[in-house]
Amino acid sequence: MTASSPALSTRRRWAALAVLVLAVGLLAIDGTVLYLAVPSLTRDLAPTATQVLWIGDIYSLAIAGLLVAMGTLADRVGRKRLLLIGSTAFGAASALAAFAPSAEILILARLLLGVAGATIMPSTLSLIRTLFPEARERSRAIAAWSAAAGGGAAVGPLVGGALLEHFWWGSVFLVNVPVVIVLVIAGTVLLPEAKDPEPGRLDVLSVVLSFAAVMPLVWSIKHAASEGVDALAVGVLALAVLAGLCFVRRQARLVADGRGPLLDVGLFKIPAFSGAVAANLIAIFALTGMLFFFSQYLQLVRGYSPLVAGIAELPATIASIVVVVVVGWSITRFGRGPAIALGLGVTALGMVAIAVAEGADHYAWLALALVPAGLGVGLAMTLTTDAVVSAVPPAKAGGASAISETAYELGVALGVAVLGSLVTLGYQARVALPADLTAGDRAQAGDSLASAVAVAGERADVLDAAKEAFVASLQVACVVAAVLTAVAALVAWRLIPAEGKNAR
Repeated sequence: MTASSPALSTRRRWAALAVLVLAVGLLAIDGTVLYLAVPSLTRDLAPTATQVLWIGDIYSLAIAGLLVAMGTLADRVGRKRLLLIGSTAFGAASALAAFAPSAEILILARLLLGVAGATIMPSTLSLIRTLFPEARERSRAIAAWSAAAGGGAAVGPLVGGALLEHFWWGSVFLVNVPVVIVLVIAGTVLLPEAKDPEPGRLDVLSVVLSFAAVMPLVWSIKHAASEGVDALAVGVLALAVLAGLCFVRRQARLVADGRGPLLDVGLFKIPAFSGAVAANLIAIFALTGMLFFFSQYLQLVRGYSPLVAGIAELPATIASIVVVVVVGWSITRFGRGPAIALGLGVTALGMVAIAVAEGADHYAWLALALVPAGLGVGLAMTLTTDAVVSAVPPAKAGGASAISETAYELGVALGVAVLGSLVTLGYQARVALPADLTAGDRAQAGDSLASAVAVAGERADVLDAAKEAFVASLQVACVVAAVLTAVAALVAWRLIPAEGKNAR
């Protein structure tokens, strides 16, 4: 049972939705706005390739690890209150990141941003359910929420490009501060409070186990990709699996004892629910994993300025936002499950097209390839979020929302970690540097493309070798993402019902 304020007017409800869309859009933009800043912060902070990956994915990793715990906390202290507290902390962490003097401090700031973001994210979908009790209005509201999440992730590089054209790399974080101020003021005025009047006791052990299952998982993948599969990688992966198993057993025990679990793992027994969660995770996995190094490709391989590179990614941004217009038609025409499968299938084709176009001379081919990728991911994200909420009874919608958001953020983190590590490993294995380079320059140039550009200076042979290795590695990563997305499309087709389709 949820305690909430009295029913609000239609205008007030949609104005409140605008605040929630701003919140989720801010988090999504901050997940990808950094991509175009990697070359410039590499020059200033000199991070290693592994540190670059940590800077990119620790934000989403922290959110993914803490979402379920923060969702439970929101039920206790109030979703509006936690959203406002988290937003304030997010602004403070953004200022720290903007003026970070070293790679280590920037990684710490990104971690704090993730912790603050985890307090914001669970409140958004829960408050949407409070604001829109009617199913049709709620579907439209969720479509706007999904567009903000997908569009924000896609528009992040454009925002970053515009800022980097005129300011230093820290501006991509500092711009969050005025947005947070608007968010806190508008949220205080417009959002209703909502919380569970009988939430039960927070199980601290479950919180620890949930986080311990996520962090070692991603770390082991990154370590194996950069250092090879060694005893340390296997040991840490085993720790993640053990923590995950203990977490599941702990939730079952809490249910048996009549206590509220941190996460209702029984939801995954519903095929439509588990299929939607898997499809959501893989869709964002493919998009963010590709975008992280695609922005570097546009700048370092094609020679675009940060702003031009952001504009060059605009076709995917526009396509992912335009999805809001076709969501209703796609459900009516195909049904929810087949429509999700269609979106994922289109994404897979787009990824393959991007891999091919990366070797083309003219940008026009890349622009055409980005459209189906953005369109497919936008459609899949919107419909999977709706499917997750619709696949469970209303009493379990809060837990379902937390799982959906966790899958989204875990997809971001794993996309950067897995596909990013695949690109890094492929580059390091393929790059054929000139023999006359010093040992120090060879080691630096062989670490990453950004480092090779810094070492090369006017040497075209070093630049050509580095660019060739990077493009080949990025193409492989795009094809891998396409294969995984195609598998997710098959899963969605088989597991998620064709609800909403007009009878013929």
